[in-house]
Amino acid sequence: MSKQIPAAPRPISALAPETRDRIESAALDLFAERPMHEVRLDEIARAARASLQTIYRYYGDKQALLDACVLHWANELAARMTDHLAGIETYKDRLRKVFWVVLDFFEQYPKVARMMLGSVYPAAMRHDITDEQRRLTHLFMDVLAEGRERGVLNDQVSEAILLDYFYGVLARLIQMQSLRASQPPLTSQVNILFEMLWRAIAKPDTNSD
Repeated sequence: MSKQIPAAPRPISALAPETRDRIESAALDLFAERPMHEVRLDEIARAARASLQTIYRYYGDKQALLDACVLHWANELAARMTDHLAGIETYKDRLRKVFWVVLDFFEQYPKVARMMLGSVYPAAMRHDITDEQRRLTHLFMDVLAEGRERGVLNDQVSEAILLDYFYGVLARLIQMQSLRASQPPLTSQVNILFEMLWRAIAKPDTNSD
């Protein structure tokens, strides 16, 4: 007897918007509280007032539901980044604005920060990135490449390493801020925090903007 192959999930776009909002909001709440492997799909279904069959039908499994939540908020961040970078001409100010936008976004949405830091790991995303994310990544990598070409950023490592430094500092700041509730908002310290990072990625012996 041949083994039955599970049916592929239906497109999430076919799910009623209000039902999708309830499911992904409930998932966000639970993924923000505990790592993904500690959260059960039936918990999400109960919190969302949706059937477990509906989640399986449109998402397939828990990892796909996490992916959908992350992609939703990554699109929000990508859109903000694109809007804020428009019209900024000074190179250093563009990097400063990227830094501020990320800090401000996760201050406004602390549950999203906890979800991403607690359950999302490198190479964990299984679905294709969106056009919005792709444009953002290309934009930022172009900014880093420009900095190296102008002799502003350290040219002894690749743009990918510079990106690791940049986002590595952001991830650590955002992660620890949630544990230091009495500390002032990171956005209120953005200039000094960015200058500390700038000194790490700028080309040695240059003060160029």
